[in-house]
Amino acid sequence: MAAGIGSRFGGGIKQLASVGEDGSIIMDYSVHDAIEAGFDEIIFIIRDEIEKDFMDIIGHRIEKAASARNVRVYYVNQSLTILPKGFTLPAGRTKPWGTGKAVLSASTLLDKPFAVINADDYYGKEAFVQMADFLKNTPEDSRDHYCMAGFLLKNTLSDFGSVTRGICRATDDGFLSGIEETHDVKKLPGGKAAGEFGEVDVNSLVSMNMWGFTPDFVSKLSDGFVEFLDKVLNRGEGDPMKAEYLLPNFVEELLQKNEVDVKVLPSKDTWYGLTYKEDIPAVREAFKRMVSSGVYASPLFGD
Repeated sequence: MAAGIGSRFGGGIKQLASVGEDGSIIMDYSVHDAIEAGFDEIIFIIRDEIEKDFMDIIGHRIEKAASARNVRVYYVNQSLTILPKGFTLPAGRTKPWGTGKAVLSASTLLDKPFAVINADDYYGKEAFVQMADFLKNTPEDSRDHYCMAGFLLKNTLSDFGSVTRGICRATDDGFLSGIEETHDVKKLPGGKAAGEFGEVDVNSLVSMNMWGFTPDFVSKLSDGFVEFLDKVLNRGEGDPMKAEYLLPNFVEELLQKNEVDVKVLPSKDTWYGLTYKEDIPAVREAFKRMVSSGVYASPLFGD
């Protein structure tokens, strides 16, 4: 998912910021790790406004690297105006509809088990391997059995400001039992953290929007979007200018209805992301260390 506006980034397109010495961006590393783990199709969800920059900075390069590895690449646009029958865009709305709508933009291509990630988040090799293993061992006609990569909160915080994190609850046997969207999570002295509701355990599992789904999820997501729009646009339950249809919120709804189960795939890898422009130097240094230690080659794809 690469259609986000990145409002906290202070302008520019944060998904396209270079973090590798060879010019690689975070998406390059995600694509590399996904291919290495066994994924053989890539779908980029973008928006019209960034299409040219996207193709110039990453699209053409990824197409070449993917083709050499027999991996197919697709592009879809996350449209603001294309809505289900009976709904129209509220006058004045410019904000995208959220990650749930983003996935629906690719619905015609999602006919087999698939993973969803954010373009501006680095997840690490372990998460992709676990996700691929789960999906490979999931029959294509399986229903209602999904997975989520779970990261330790302490490995996902920025040094330069607060973030929003989905704090997860899991059962003893490793299944997701709930997600609490928590805003204004920030580091505290002494290795602690706090959010809008007070101190948060830094060893809590959090969702970073890395999900594994089977094709049946798409119809559920579509039905949920209709219900979301009805609430916001017809029944006044939300701000029609800002309300977003978010994947974690929808999965939480399904969990509370006992309609699905979601296996948590715990990862101890450190997450890296570009929430703020000030994050860039630290993220670049992290990738430099990973290249030096042999985790990645430079150039990344050996070209």
